[in-house]
Amino acid sequence: MRILIAAIGRFRDGPEYDLYQNYIKRSRWPIDLREFETKKKLTMPARKKIEESLLVKIIPKAAVVVVLDETGMNLSSISLAKTIGAWQTDGHSTVAFLIGGPDGVTDSLRQRADLLLSLGAATWPHLLVRSLLAEQLYRAETILTGHPYHRRG
Repeated sequence: MRILIAAIGRFRDGPEYDLYQNYIKRSRWPIDLREFETKKKLTMPARKKIEESLLVKIIPKAAVVVVLDETGMNLSSISLAKTIGAWQTDGHSTVAFLIGGPDGVTDSLRQRADLLLSLGAATWPHLLVRSLLAEQLYRAETILTGHPYHRRG
């Protein structure tokens, strides 16, 4: 299974990037991060529409699309792993995780998603979301392979 993380905003060197790299390097799944910036001064709806076009144009054909969104499902790590495992079993070769900008994503991008995923009720910095997602992807992989990284208390 290949994973694409497409996000608005760019990492800079720092602890969030280091944490992201820590989990990406552990994963056996190939994970590709594509980041985009929009620097034009636009209204929020216009900016969200441009961000949507940047994200949508790089979704691989036939990929499962997961949009990270505050209105999404708050899945447990085990539920997320089972969902990804089912996609693998069904023959999907790529899952694309899309992270919008600070104002979120458009309604049409939400509708395009195969899964709307929330990382909880708290608001997280967008750069930290990449690291949290990378950890959950690594955790899902270890759950699916029976690795002891994910232990029940």
